[in-house]
Amino acid sequence: VQLQASGGGLAQAGASLRLSCAASGRTFSSYAMGWFRQAPGKEREFVATIDWSGGITYYADSVKGRFTISRDNAKNMVYLQINSLKPEDAAVYYCASALTPSATGRNSQYDHWGQGTLVTVSS
Repeated sequence: VQLQASGGGLAQAGASLRLSCAASGRTFSSYAMGWFRQAPGKEREFVATIDWSGGITYYADSVKGRFTISRDNAKNMVYLQINSLKPEDAAVYYCASALTPSATGRNSQYDHWGQGTLVTVSS
């Protein structure tokens, strides 16, 4: 499985970004997808997950109401819409493909990871 994340960049606090992740190599629609992030000096943390159908999503408390995860199974794409950016959102964002069709925030349930896309926030 290959995952290619894109869409990161420099944005001002309060602005919006849309991250994209293109997947290839296995039946995309059979697996849940997730977004994680890692800030400098911190451990990688869960951000959002979506089940195989796109009907179930979960979010980290820190991003609820500001981030939206979605997927397009016809295009093998998963997205993360980031609104109202905060300085603490700055991190490398990784998309990941889960072992299961069910949405999950557990690191151990993901077996393939993209290379990450950097989000920088200016205040």
